[in-house]
Amino acid sequence: MADVKAIADSLVELTIKDVTELLQILKDEHGIEPAAAAVAVAAGGGGEAAGSAEAEQTEFDVVLESAGGSKLKVVKEVKTLLGLGLKEAKEMVDGAPATIKSGVDKAEAESIKAALEEAGATVAVK
Repeated sequence: MADVKAIADSLVELTIKDVTELLQILKDEHGIEPAAAAVAVAAGGGGEAAGSAEAEQTEFDVVLESAGGSKLKVVKEVKTLLGLGLKEAKEMVDGAPATIKSGVDKAEAESIKAALEEAGATVAVK
Protein backbone atom coordinates (compact mmCIF):
# COMPACT_ATOMS: atom_id res chain seq x y z
CA MET A 1 0.00 0.00 0.00
CA ALA A 2 1.25 3.47 -0.88
CA ASP A 3 2.37 5.85 1.84
CA VAL A 4 -0.50 8.37 1.82
CA LYS A 5 1.52 11.07 3.63
CA ALA A 6 4.28 10.85 1.01
CA ILE A 7 1.70 11.19 -1.77
CA ALA A 8 0.15 14.21 -0.04
CA ASP A 9 3.60 15.80 0.36
CA SER A 10 4.31 15.24 -3.34
CA LEU A 11 0.99 16.80 -4.37
CA VAL A 12 1.65 19.92 -2.31
CA GLU A 13 4.90 20.52 -4.23
CA LEU A 14 3.29 20.40 -7.71
CA THR A 15 3.28 23.50 -9.89
CA ILE A 16 0.15 24.64 -11.72
CA LYS A 17 1.38 23.10 -14.96
CA ASP A 18 2.07 19.82 -13.11
CA VAL A 19 -1.47 19.80 -11.71
CA THR A 20 -2.93 20.44 -15.17
CA GLU A 21 -0.87 17.57 -16.57
CA LEU A 22 -1.91 15.29 -13.70
CA LEU A 23 -5.59 16.06 -14.32
CA GLN A 24 -5.17 15.26 -18.01
CA ILE A 25 -3.42 11.94 -17.25
CA LEU A 26 -6.15 10.95 -14.79
CA LYS A 27 -8.76 11.71 -17.43
CA ASP A 28 -7.07 10.24 -20.52
CA GLU A 29 -5.25 7.20 -19.15
CA HIS A 30 -7.46 6.20 -16.23
CA GLY A 31 -10.89 7.50 -17.22
CA ILE A 32 -11.21 9.51 -14.01
CA GLU A 33 -12.85 12.91 -14.11
CA PRO A 34 -11.06 14.67 -11.21
CA ALA A 35 -14.06 16.85 -10.30
CA ALA A 36 -16.35 13.81 -10.21
CA ALA A 37 -13.87 11.91 -8.06
CA ALA A 38 -13.66 14.82 -5.60
CA VAL A 39 -17.46 14.97 -5.35
CA ALA A 40 -17.64 11.21 -4.72
CA VAL A 41 -14.99 11.41 -1.99
CA ALA A 42 -16.59 14.48 -0.37
CA ALA A 43 -20.01 12.83 -0.50
CA GLY A 44 -18.74 9.65 1.09
CA GLY A 45 -19.70 7.63 -1.96
CA GLY A 46 -23.45 8.27 -1.93
CA GLY A 47 -26.50 9.32 0.05
CA GLU A 48 -28.11 12.75 0.23
CA ALA A 49 -24.79 14.55 -0.01
CA ALA A 50 -24.29 13.14 -3.51
CA GLY A 51 -27.72 14.41 -4.55
CA SER A 52 -26.96 17.94 -3.39
CA ALA A 53 -23.53 17.87 -5.06
CA GLU A 54 -25.17 17.10 -8.41
CA ALA A 55 -27.13 20.36 -8.17
CA GLU A 56 -23.88 22.35 -8.06
CA GLN A 57 -22.37 23.82 -11.20
CA THR A 58 -20.01 21.32 -12.84
CA GLU A 59 -18.91 23.15 -15.99
CA PHE A 60 -17.15 26.48 -15.95
CA ASP A 61 -15.93 29.06 -18.47
CA VAL A 62 -12.56 30.76 -18.05
CA VAL A 63 -12.78 34.35 -19.27
CA LEU A 64 -9.73 36.55 -19.86
CA GLU A 65 -10.89 40.01 -18.83
CA SER A 66 -7.64 41.84 -19.53
CA ALA A 67 -4.00 41.08 -20.22
CA GLY A 68 -2.78 43.50 -17.60
CA GLY A 69 0.64 45.11 -17.81
CA SER A 70 2.49 42.03 -19.00
CA LYS A 71 0.73 41.23 -22.26
CA LEU A 72 3.59 39.18 -23.74
CA LYS A 73 3.67 36.81 -20.75
CA VAL A 74 -0.10 36.38 -20.98
CA VAL A 75 0.08 35.64 -24.73
CA LYS A 76 2.79 33.02 -24.09
CA GLU A 77 0.72 31.44 -21.31
CA VAL A 78 -2.44 31.31 -23.47
CA LYS A 79 -0.35 29.75 -26.26
CA THR A 80 0.99 27.10 -23.89
CA LEU A 81 -2.30 26.34 -22.14
CA LEU A 82 -4.39 26.03 -25.29
CA GLY A 83 -1.79 24.70 -27.71
CA LEU A 84 -2.36 27.62 -30.08
CA GLY A 85 0.01 29.29 -32.45
CA LEU A 86 1.50 32.62 -31.45
CA LYS A 87 -0.78 34.57 -33.81
CA GLU A 88 -3.96 32.88 -32.53
CA ALA A 89 -2.95 33.38 -28.89
CA LYS A 90 -2.16 37.07 -29.52
CA GLU A 91 -5.52 37.60 -31.26
CA MET A 92 -7.33 35.98 -28.33
CA VAL A 93 -5.52 38.18 -25.79
CA ASP A 94 -6.05 41.31 -27.93
CA GLY A 95 -9.77 40.50 -28.09
CA ALA A 96 -10.20 40.50 -24.31
CA PRO A 97 -12.62 40.04 -22.74
CA ALA A 98 -12.54 36.61 -24.35
CA THR A 99 -13.51 33.12 -23.24
CA ILE A 100 -10.28 31.16 -23.02
CA LYS A 101 -11.87 27.78 -22.36
CA SER A 102 -15.46 26.76 -21.79
CA GLY A 103 -17.18 23.73 -20.32
CA VAL A 104 -14.25 22.65 -18.14
CA ASP A 105 -14.37 21.22 -14.64
CA LYS A 106 -13.68 23.43 -11.64
CA ALA A 107 -10.16 22.11 -11.00
CA GLU A 108 -9.05 22.77 -14.58
CA ALA A 109 -10.72 26.21 -14.60
CA GLU A 110 -8.96 27.20 -11.37
CA SER A 111 -5.66 25.87 -12.70
CA ILE A 112 -5.96 27.92 -15.90
CA LYS A 113 -7.03 30.99 -13.92
CA ALA A 114 -4.05 30.71 -11.58
CA ALA A 115 -1.59 30.29 -14.46
CA LEU A 116 -2.93 33.34 -16.29
CA GLU A 117 -3.05 35.46 -13.14
CA GLU A 118 0.55 34.47 -12.42
CA ALA A 119 1.40 35.85 -15.88
CA GLY A 120 -0.32 39.15 -14.95
CA ALA A 121 -3.80 38.76 -16.48
CA THR A 122 -7.19 39.47 -14.96
CA VAL A 123 -9.31 36.31 -15.23
CA ALA A 124 -12.80 35.30 -14.17
CA VAL A 125 -14.29 31.82 -13.82
CA LYS A 126 -18.00 31.76 -14.60
